[in-house]
Amino acid sequence: MIIQVLYCASLSHNQRMSQFQSPADSRLHSETDRLTDVLLCRPDHYEWIPTNAIARATLATGRPLNRQSLMAEYGEFEAALAEAGVRCHYLTPDPILPYQVYTRDSSQTAPGGPVLTMLAMPQRRGEYKAVLDFFGQGMWRMATAGTVEGGDIHLIRPGLACIGHSGGRTSQAGAVQFAEWLTAEGWEARLVPFDDHFLHLDVIFSMVTDDLALVCPDALPPDFLDWLAAHGIRRFDVSYGEAMADMACNLLALGDGRVLSPRHSQRTNAALRAEGITVYDPELRLFAHGGGSAHCMSMPLWREAGVGHANR
Repeated sequence: MIIQVLYCASLSHNQRMSQFQSPADSRLHSETDRLTDVLLCRPDHYEWIPTNAIARATLATGRPLNRQSLMAEYGEFEAALAEAGVRCHYLTPDPILPYQVYTRDSSQTAPGGPVLTMLAMPQRRGEYKAVLDFFGQGMWRMATAGTVEGGDIHLIRPGLACIGHSGGRTSQAGAVQFAEWLTAEGWEARLVPFDDHFLHLDVIFSMVTDDLALVCPDALPPDFLDWLAAHGIRRFDVSYGEAMADMACNLLALGDGRVLSPRHSQRTNAALRAEGITVYDPELRLFAHGGGSAHCMSMPLWREAGVGHANR
């Protein structure tokens, strides 16, 4: 098995201290610890396909996808990760799988190791092969009940998680199975129902730091918002339009009070900076038009547990 790694720049402090040596080492205990290693897939065969409401709206405009601009955006994404000291690992792109770039969905790093998810859409189901090629025999669990996709799974902080289910991508059965794996490890895991119009939970919710979340309140159950507050999680509200058109919730937390958020999400980025958050803001508009952004385009493989919360 060949593992492709991009050393985007000279090894940073983050990369030198990372305990990640091979795919089998993958472990994740929160969305906001310091990120050192991430799984990506280059958009060599990317096209907009009508598998979600955002992409269908884009295709309805008739605008062409400018591949030169697309690759330039991806280059900005990689450069931002490099600047943040993150080491990038890659799946092998398949010519018949245009949405492989959204690596968040086809696997999920969990406390016990990597999990092979079960993708719902026929156009994406073949993505499992590149995931298995990357992880080899190192899978901790493999989804077998219903469907479950990584964009619906949020490890909020050690011991606390939420799993969205809309029936469109993640079914209730798939969410329950993943939750049971976590509760068997001593975690509290809450199921969050939402409308499948919103594709994945990470379109309407994401963690910024261990006590701050972006949420689209119009799209989430009130009792879930109350649950977040009960766990001491503050929120910054994003409108329906910002969530769907700008993918404003779909950022990647880097730890140490840093995030990677699309440049066009201007109001959210300004608010985060006012909060003292460092925002890396590559242009990702063309990927947002397909229904995904920084969070969708990345699957963390390793975060330094307990590192990255206090330095804000």
